[in-house]
Amino acid sequence: MLGEHPIDVMLTATDVGVVRQFYHDRVGLDVLIDSAEFVTFRCGGDSRLVFTRTSAPSGEQQTKASWRVADVAAEVVELRAHGVDVADYDEPGLRTVDGVADIGFALSAWFVDPGGNTIGLLQFKDEALR
Repeated sequence: MLGEHPIDVMLTATDVGVVRQFYHDRVGLDVLIDSAEFVTFRCGGDSRLVFTRTSAPSGEQQTKASWRVADVAAEVVELRAHGVDVADYDEPGLRTVDGVADIGFALSAWFVDPGGNTIGLLQFKDEALR
C-alpha cells in the first residue's frame, strides 16, 4: 500500500525562478528537475519538494510543510545566516524566542517563502517521533 512509498510535497508559486533561487541559494537544496513550469528539490531521505507555477499566490497562512530536524535552534541560526527571514511571534498561545516556539510536543520555527508558503521546522521532544 501507499504507506511503503515516498511522498513528495507539492506547493505553488507565481515565480518559479525566484523560488528556485531561494531554496537553492538560501535554504541549500539541490535542484533535481528544473523547467519553466515547475522545479523539484532533493530533501532528506527520498523526499522531494516540488513547486509548480500558478497565477495566484497562496494567501493561506497555515503551515504547508515542515522539516523534521534534530536541532531547530541551530537550523534557525543557519537559515538566518543565509538571509532567510525566520518568523518571530508574540501572540496569545504562540511566542518565539530567537525564532523558536515551544508548541508542547515539539520545538518549532517558521518562514514564509517567496511563493507565500509558510514552511515549518519541527524538533520533536519524543525521539521516537523523529
